[in-house]
Amino acid sequence: MTSNAAGTTCPMDFILRILMGPWTTYILYTLGTSGPQRFGELKRRVVGVSAKMLTERLRTLEDAGLVTRHYEPTIPPKVTYALTDRGRELSGVLDQLAVLGQRWMDENAATRQDIAAE
Repeated sequence: MTSNAAGTTCPMDFILRILMGPWTTYILYTLGTSGPQRFGELKRRVVGVSAKMLTERLRTLEDAGLVTRHYEPTIPPKVTYALTDRGRELSGVLDQLAVLGQRWMDENAATRQDIAAE
């Protein structure tokens, strides 16, 4: 087994290190479900993220090969972000995690309701 730049030999650790940053999965989900978007549109859709954090996350995702940044030198400049083939590869896995996450959230809510009813 080979190690990567992060020094890990575990393939799950490698990919989870890419995905674990704040807002990362929300950004990937938004680009995956809504398609290519300009920065301002993406910021409006990823509710609560600051411009600084969104910029940082997009750069990280671009460095990881999950997102592309298309720059058009117009006035004002037009920058569009989209998923790469590698980014789109994650959609099935992220969809499965979303289903599991929703089920767990529902189970936790039901447990809290049961405790409150006692």
